[in-house]
Amino acid sequence: MRTVLVVEPDASDPIGPLGDWLTDAGLRLEIRRPFAGENLPRDLSGYDGLIVLGGAQSATDAPDVTPWMGGVRLLLRDALARPLPILAICLGGQLLAQEAGGSVRVGSQGPEIGALLVGKRDAAFADPIFAQLPITPLVIQWHHDEIDSLPPGAVLLANSVSYPHQAFRVGACAWGLQFHVETTPQLITSWAEQDSAGLAGAGLDRHRVVAEAGPGAHEEIAQVWGAFASRFAAVVTKPSAAA
Repeated sequence: MRTVLVVEPDASDPIGPLGDWLTDAGLRLEIRRPFAGENLPRDLSGYDGLIVLGGAQSATDAPDVTPWMGGVRLLLRDALARPLPILAICLGGQLLAQEAGGSVRVGSQGPEIGALLVGKRDAAFADPIFAQLPITPLVIQWHHDEIDSLPPGAVLLANSVSYPHQAFRVGACAWGLQFHVETTPQLITSWAEQDSAGLAGAGLDRHRVVAEAGPGAHEEIAQVWGAFASRFAAVVTKPSAAA
């Protein structure tokens, strides 16, 4: 069984249903929570892939603000160098972009929040895990920063009206997502309670956001992104699948 290291940077964003989809697809997940004092490995020896999730931290934070973030960056660089399959979500995607040579800044259009559509770019139709997605899949957005410049040579896979860099691939098997697919309706309720400033900045009503990201939206997300997770697992299990 292939083992993937999962880094949860924040208690507010557990791996949730995504973890279930990946284990159902045959992967073993080893979860580390550095925010809770759990040590990160120094490198990825013995692992077959890396997943980095989101959190309330910013990829633009100074090193002394979140000291353990340096360890996450080292793991991303190690995975890129080996190379190992990477799935990096929201904050994770921003860190991946930075470590591969791109840049992140405060979002120029303000917070992007809610159950929203993203659009596949042409390159996605030839991507091993994006090709079978619908043209405009539903996702959960909840971010204040943006990837304003993709890494050199990165392949843009999805965009949105507000922010163009919604999904990308670096090399053959490192995928970054600006959006979330691992949430639950309960988690969205929690985020809405915690981020009143973000909702106000986006001009959104908390109750409407929670309702639109309710069980129906998450059923659609599970149908589409559960299969996506299986395709990522296939790349981990058989790296030639990314070729």
